[in-house]
Amino acid sequence: MNKELLEKGTLARNAAYKLVSVPTPVKDRALDAIAEALILRAEEIIAANEIDIENARANGTREAMIDRLTLTHERIAGIAEGVRQVRALNDPIGETVKMWKRPNGLEIGQKRVPLGVIAIIYEARPNVTVDAAALCLKTSNACILRGGSEAINSNRAIMRIMQDAAYMAGIPEGALNIIEDTSRKTATELMQMNGYIDLLIPRGGKGLIKSVVENATVPVVETAAGNCHVYVDGDADIDMAIEIVMNAKVQRPSVCNAAETLLVDAAIADKFLPAICTALKAHNVEIRGDEKTLSLCSDAIPATDEDYYTEYNDYIIAVKVVNGVDEAIAHINKYNTKHSEAIVTNNYEHSMKFLNEVDAAAVYVNASTRFTDGFEFGFGAEIGISTQKMHARGPMGLEALTSIKYVIFGNGQIRQ
Repeated sequence: MNKELLEKGTLARNAAYKLVSVPTPVKDRALDAIAEALILRAEEIIAANEIDIENARANGTREAMIDRLTLTHERIAGIAEGVRQVRALNDPIGETVKMWKRPNGLEIGQKRVPLGVIAIIYEARPNVTVDAAALCLKTSNACILRGGSEAINSNRAIMRIMQDAAYMAGIPEGALNIIEDTSRKTATELMQMNGYIDLLIPRGGKGLIKSVVENATVPVVETAAGNCHVYVDGDADIDMAIEIVMNAKVQRPSVCNAAETLLVDAAIADKFLPAICTALKAHNVEIRGDEKTLSLCSDAIPATDEDYYTEYNDYIIAVKVVNGVDEAIAHINKYNTKHSEAIVTNNYEHSMKFLNEVDAAAVYVNASTRFTDGFEFGFGAEIGISTQKMHARGPMGLEALTSIKYVIFGNGQIRQ
């Protein structure tokens, strides 16, 4: 095993045993210290981030992805606020979930406990380093973080600042770790650290998720890519639909909850498509459409079947005209990644049908898909958006990072 992985895996495992006994006030004091340190040492972070941005541009990285990578004073302040939001949440560790008594007198309870050591493999966004560490710390889990090479300088600086603040506040050393070797070989070895890692969470595109699913031998929560849709129903308010589509596509196109496909009911296509295409083109969004879309949007180019499967993370959108809500639902369930889907409609029956039949972690009626986020859901931050159905689904806040321990109280009972 890689020397760095062995060293940090051992540190994390030893810290995890101690973290379970760290009281809430100490964890909260550490989170306050981290939030303050991020702001006070923002220049240090930005200087490291500028090296990553320079390297990204030299490597021909798309501007939309560079936006994901970029840290500013404003964004760092937002990241620090996310830490404070986590600090303000109730600590779930030690909570008695339920308790009952058996006829033989045994009292049996379920107590919420940490998972232990959580590893996260993620790509270009350095804010994940803070979000993941804060959520793990609040839930008494040690963490091993492995970001992408694109953000390694930013991630090192952020982790150094967090470690300094947390350990001074009383958190056991080894609770926060980052893997500095960003090679694929090391990533694969991290996926197979049985005995050290209790849960692995990948955050990134299809390639990363596929690699983790195929190679991991430790337990995994799958956080798939975000091929998200907005369906504009025949009974939609046109102005509302335009605002929702524009927000979902262009507010921040590089993130996983941005819309990648627009579906439009044929009953409203003649009126809606020319208006939305004009709005999208004003933001330099490339439109890839079916035949009906091409006839109504002069600058659109033909869409392929692969376009409807694609998470662009860019100023590109696939468009298709469908015959009603049933065809929209069928299209979404075929092409989506089970992340976030939205319908715009004033028809109650259509909205309920969409909510019930679309298979996704988050389903919206008359709202942008951009709200699928731990902060927006009131979790303070998230460690990922799970698109699977076991253990956790959707934005993963504090409870998703805990397990249950059974505690049993007796007075001498023996089994007959």
